[in-house]
Amino acid sequence: MTARRVVAFGGGHGLSASLRALRHCAPELDLDITAVVTVGDDGGSSGRLRAERGGLPPGDLRQALVALAGDHPATRRSAGLFQHRFAAAPAAGVPQTGGTDRSPAATDGPEPDGLSGHAVGNLVLCGLMELLGDPVAALEHAGAMLGAVGRVLPMSRQPVGIEARVRGADPSAPDEVCTVRGQHQVAVTTGRVESLRLTPAAPAACAEALAAIGAADWLIFGPGSWYTSVLPHLLVPQLADAIVSSSARRLVTLNLAAEKETLGLSVADHLAALHWYLPELKVDLVLADAKAVGDPEPVERAAESLGARLVLAPVAVTDGTPRHDPAALGAALVPVLGADR
Repeated sequence: MTARRVVAFGGGHGLSASLRALRHCAPELDLDITAVVTVGDDGGSSGRLRAERGGLPPGDLRQALVALAGDHPATRRSAGLFQHRFAAAPAAGVPQTGGTDRSPAATDGPEPDGLSGHAVGNLVLCGLMELLGDPVAALEHAGAMLGAVGRVLPMSRQPVGIEARVRGADPSAPDEVCTVRGQHQVAVTTGRVESLRLTPAAPAACAEALAAIGAADWLIFGPGSWYTSVLPHLLVPQLADAIVSSSARRLVTLNLAAEKETLGLSVADHLAALHWYLPELKVDLVLADAKAVGDPEPVERAAESLGARLVLAPVAVTDGTPRHDPAALGAALVPVLGADR
């Protein structure tokens, strides 16, 4: 039996959860996994590297690679190293020649330095992209270092900006609509996102991602931050065209709770947003947790509007936090991805 080729779209923790779940399925279903990752991050370590060095923000790419890392003890250690984040350096003592005065630099607490806040994997990816001159080659090399059981690709070889028109971004003016710029600012806005766009508006899609979509048996969207991790893929014209024209079946995995950027959106609204940004998109299945959905009727109607059937399964961790359990999500995916047309 030939491997089922699965392409998962997203970024950050949501995509990581999806990839870990797919890894649970992989031995039983013989999956060939490709992750296509957003490249709009401008916060934290990724934002600093993007601003200082140029090139793609590495954080979401790193998370995807680590999620696919192999199980050999050496590769698990390498994955742990990729995730290690530098803390602020301890303050250095200054030799004293007398008295009790201290240099202003000799403080009791840690001080920020050039490495503070950076994940090791972000620095490795940044170095590989500079060394090899191509982000796809860099990701392939890093994947080999981690024994990755799938492939990680950027949605574009050029970084993008994310902008949103937001109503009520300023709490003192709840009816005012303004432009919020940057992935981080959109992600933490307290207003309601009314529209989303990329800058540049039509970035060139990664050619290898287009090829993977064309060869795929399944395309998977979500879970993840809807406006900053899931929807951006639909705003890249070449990616959108490839997704629409692909013969693959399409699955949407819904989030377990609203995030800051989607406060005010119902579960059904998340599905409606897919249609809003890519009206030609047809979906086969929508996977959701019954407790997160609540009343399934409006979600079923929203799924049907995309051509999809709603599948409910317990996919959350059992401690009550809104996080997907990779093992439970993987178990729910097995009968879905394993079903014949």
